[in-house]
Amino acid sequence: MGSLTEREPCPDCILGDVGMAFAIGAVRGSAFHFIKGLCNSPNGTPFAGGMEAMHMNVPRVGGSLAVWAGLFCACDCALVYMRQKEDPWNCILSGAATGGILSVC
Repeated sequence: MGSLTEREPCPDCILGDVGMAFAIGAVRGSAFHFIKGLCNSPNGTPFAGGMEAMHMNVPRVGGSLAVWAGLFCACDCALVYMRQKEDPWNCILSGAATGGILSVC
């Protein structure tokens, strides 16, 4: 068992980060969209409105966060491979590359 600063090898870390990001997006999106659905539903059906809003929006939120995390980790792994070192510049450049790629799409 390693320390918290060690990371998994690159192909494994991409899949792990995508799964974790989807889970985080799904949990936080569930709470947000359920409360939003409660507030915006017609009188008499707040629970059903909250559940419907959650059911419709959570996969989109979790998927969006998973795409972002996967792209970020893939860019980070590519930079580690190209530069042959692990430093903060990899994360900075990975964030910029991820933002650029997502803005094109």
